[in-house]
Amino acid sequence: MKASKITGIGVDIITNNNKTKPPESFCKLQAKANNGDEISFEKFRSKKVLLVNLASQCGYTPQYKELEELYQLHKNNIMVLGFPSNDFGEQEPGTDEEIENFCKVNFGVTFPLFKKDHVKGSEKQQVYKWLSNAEKNGWNSKEPSWNFCKYLIDENGSLEKIYSSSVSPLSITF
Repeated sequence: MKASKITGIGVDIITNNNKTKPPESFCKLQAKANNGDEISFEKFRSKKVLLVNLASQCGYTPQYKELEELYQLHKNNIMVLGFPSNDFGEQEPGTDEEIENFCKVNFGVTFPLFKKDHVKGSEKQQVYKWLSNAEKNGWNSKEPSWNFCKYLIDENGSLEKIYSSSVSPLSITF
């Protein structure tokens, strides 16, 4: 496994340089949407997927607008998935209903939101267990470091890149 890290002003990207295939495909996962429905990620096969851990009271919260813009511009080829979490600075205290309302009213969010859950530590939900376990995803063992970390999954269910919170969603190239 070889990963590279590119760091600069406002940029922090970790890339799967060897295109390592995961022992377990992302497409085999599922998660509960904020309405309680279980969503199989198999439905996202053949699209790139950008996963983001979200918080409504964070300095990066304005990225909701950029995430929605990205989703609207590319929704035929790219899926944006939002995972609210209260793990960093307790910046997502709301209920699932409050989070959905906040996102729609303030940013017009239409991309899928999932149930608020842990994205780090021993209680993290299964999607983030996959994202931060090299034995599952093929190369990355790093948990998100803050709200609005972004994970790019390719069309075949492999983890391709990880972007720090400071990276604007609109600067990501697909």
